[in-house]
Amino acid sequence: MSWGTELWDQFDNLDKHTQWGIDFLEKYAKFVKERIEIEQNYAKQLRNLVKKYCPKRSSKDEEPRFTSCIAFYNILNELNDYAGQREVVAEELGHRVYGELMRYSHDLKTERKMHLQEGRKAQQYLDMCWKQMDNSKKKFERECKEAEKAQQCYERLDNDTNATKADVEKAKQQLNLRTHMADENKNEYAAQLQNFNGEQHKHFYIVIPQIYKHLQEMDERRTIKLSECYKGFADSERKVIPIISKCLEGMIAAAKSVDERRDSQMVIDSFKSGFEPPGDFPFEDYSQHIYRTVSDGTISTPKQEGMRIDAKTTVGKAKGKLWLFGKKPKGPAQEDFSHLPPEQRRKKLQQRIDELNRELQKETDQKDALIKMKDVYEKNPQMGDPSSLQPKLAETVNNMDRLRMEIHKNEAWLTEVEGKVAARGDRRHSSDINHLVTQGRESPEGSYTDDANQEVRSPPQQHGPHNEFDDEFEDDDPLPAIGHCKAIYPFDGHNEGTLAMKEGEVLYIIEEDKGDGWTRARRQNGEEGYVPTSYIDVTLEKNSKGS
Repeated sequence: MSWGTELWDQFDNLDKHTQWGIDFLEKYAKFVKERIEIEQNYAKQLRNLVKKYCPKRSSKDEEPRFTSCIAFYNILNELNDYAGQREVVAEELGHRVYGELMRYSHDLKTERKMHLQEGRKAQQYLDMCWKQMDNSKKKFERECKEAEKAQQCYERLDNDTNATKADVEKAKQQLNLRTHMADENKNEYAAQLQNFNGEQHKHFYIVIPQIYKHLQEMDERRTIKLSECYKGFADSERKVIPIISKCLEGMIAAAKSVDERRDSQMVIDSFKSGFEPPGDFPFEDYSQHIYRTVSDGTISTPKQEGMRIDAKTTVGKAKGKLWLFGKKPKGPAQEDFSHLPPEQRRKKLQQRIDELNRELQKETDQKDALIKMKDVYEKNPQMGDPSSLQPKLAETVNNMDRLRMEIHKNEAWLTEVEGKVAARGDRRHSSDINHLVTQGRESPEGSYTDDANQEVRSPPQQHGPHNEFDDEFEDDDPLPAIGHCKAIYPFDGHNEGTLAMKEGEVLYIIEEDKGDGWTRARRQNGEEGYVPTSYIDVTLEKNSKGS
């Protein structure tokens, strides 16, 4: 099976076929290029998607802690790796398939052009030989006709009795000349014919088969190259399948790592305030003033009046010291985290103690290393001066002492918090048992104070000084502000008695937290209600704190 023998007369069709083969090769190269662009865009979009949903961590407090969040971020990491594998596929296709196709297409065009030029030159040479043979043939034919005419003229004159001998001789000479020229043209025609037949045989049995063989080999190499590129196209995808499988396995492992119990516990650890739930409201006997006319043995009324007047006294002391609109300069966050609920404060203190212990361990290791280095310098003075390490050693010792003091201070705060939480629980339990007996210990709003003795005490000697405040404030007047606060978090305030607030909103404090986790606040428009203490940053006047 050879193009040279089977298709010896199909030069134009072979020209078209080889051009179609190169066009098809370039068409497939264009397909691979578009596939590379799709892979690159896909990888880019995946990376942008991962970047969009990855957490922007500005501090440790914002790091994801829930297992569902951690699993999602692990899935994002695996997806980012998957996008990297799509980029590897695109790179492999561009280098191994597309680049190779474009180089081979250029080589094929050059080789095809050369073979076709050789074929055209061979055809032109054969056409030239045919023209020479045809010209010699036509010349021989013409000379033969001229010789035949000369012969007829000679025979006519030779048979004509009236013709002169000179005319007959002239006709005979012309006949001999034409006959000689015809013989020469005959020989030339025979030579040209023999030469053309040889060139034609050489053309169709040697030259053209060789050229067509080269074209056939070129076309077969093109087909083989396409087959290799098809295989390379699939291999580029198959190479990344193991890594992509690992990415998918990582996503499945991340999904299995989700622990709903652990997340629930984290919610408790994050928001637990450590306060006890409020106890039952005591019975408030408003009929005591009726019995006062009958008997003076009741101590409830003086207690209530004392408490009301004491509250106004506190207000009076705080009056005039409130910074309007809450613009009083605010200091840094409290070092002992006293602005947080007990449970959150305990966690923060424990975290700080752990960090300080780690820093102390680092300083201890550094001190040990400096001491060893100093011993080496003392034994080998040529290695260094031992006194040069003394400043660094002293600085390390000072840092250790400072860290120990910080640890001791934070441990004291931690012990205080744990003791208060335990004491508050005991006190609440005692209050729940005896609230029917000590009805007057509850505040007018139904909340309790930490100091039970202060609640039941109603010193009569304070009635006099408080009368001037009774003249200034009537019972119907709203409670004056004893400080202000700024909302750290938004609060909906759907329940009755609560006050909704937005993040960053400034409110007046009209009653401190009594240990139940709620603080009574008021807006500038006069709207009042309770807000969670852990949701606000409270600033109280110094006089009101001491009242």
